[in-house]
This record gives sequence, structure tokens and C-alpha cells, in this order.
Amino acid sequence: MSTFTVDATLTSDCAQAVCDAGLVQILAGVDQVDCKALQHFDSCALAVFLCWQRAAREQGRVVHMHNIPAALASLAQAYGASALCFGVIEDMP
Repeated sequence: MSTFTVDATLTSDCAQAVCDAGLVQILAGVDQVDCKALQHFDSCALAVFLCWQRAAREQGRVVHMHNIPAALASLAQAYGASALCFGVIEDMP
């Protein structure tokens, strides 16, 4: 299993670049995402995670998400999108 780490910020200002960088990793076979460093985010983070999960599912895989911040998990739950965004959830508060 290969892992990549999300940087400290994932907001509308950088969402496209983060999404593109993650897609490169996922399409190369990475199936683990560590969100431990993620501190500043908005709802765009959920759109990025949806995009990554969709790309993985198109390859018959699921991305495992680790160390999801509680506030981000709560935001996803409020939108009813936890399972779609996070796929397999690891280490979530």
C-alpha cells in the first residue's frame, strides 16, 4: 500500500492544484491518504475527496482515508457525504 499526505491547507484557493496532484498519485496506484497535517479546509476539501474516490472507483479501487479532522468529518456528515468522500475511513474521531 502506498500513501500520500494532504498538506495543511485545502481550501478553494488551492483545491484544483491539490486535486490534480492527488489524482496523479491515485492513478499511479496510491490507495492511502493521510490527512494528519490538514488544518485549514473548507467544503472544497470534500469535492476534492469525492474526485479522488471517483477516480479510484473507476479503477476498481477505494482510497483509504486516515486521520480525518473531526470538523471535516462533521462537515461531510452534515452534507450526507461521508461514505462518498471518505470511502474507507481509518483513524477518524
